Amino acid sequence: MHTFQPYPTELLDINPFSKIGTEWMAVTAGDKDKVNTMTASWGTLGVLWGKNVVTIFVRDSRYTKEFIDRQDTFSLTFFDVSDQENKLALKYFGAVSGRNEDKISNAKMHVDYASDGTPYIDEGNLVLVCRKLSATKILPEQFLDASINDSWYKNKDYHTMYVAEITQILAR
Repeated sequence: MHTFQPYPTELLDINPFSKIGTEWMAVTAGDKDKVNTMTASWGTLGVLWGKNVVTIFVRDSRYTKEFIDRQDTFSLTFFDVSDQENKLALKYFGAVSGRNEDKISNAKMHVDYASDGTPYIDEGNLVLVCRKLSATKILPEQFLDASINDSWYKNKDYHTMYVAEITQILAR
């Protein structure tokens, strides 16, 4: 396992557009008995309700959603994507369901746990440990731009939007 250190929030200096949208992140949830992860490229970082927060969007069909819904916390792991192994693992996490296999092991990755028990992917280099604050179902009648539904939800597999407080940042 790698050594992660707590990292001060005020020193976090990342571009969320590239970190989330281009490099992607692994959303991981579960407990000591069972963990699952998925790749995500939609999300935000900011301040809401007086807290430093992340917002992630998870489709109802994703197996990881069951883990997020059961737990109070989840993690976002970011990787050095110049390392081809990491990029391949993220592609794998996004293409394969953990319902049918241990995709973390099959991707040659490992799980470690933050001090509060929240799982994260050990091969990352930056981890945001998050505590859920809200979960909102995205519904077609909420779209002010009808093209969103036609473009992104042809299969009617809508997202749930989770807002979570960043409770800890870990870096290696």
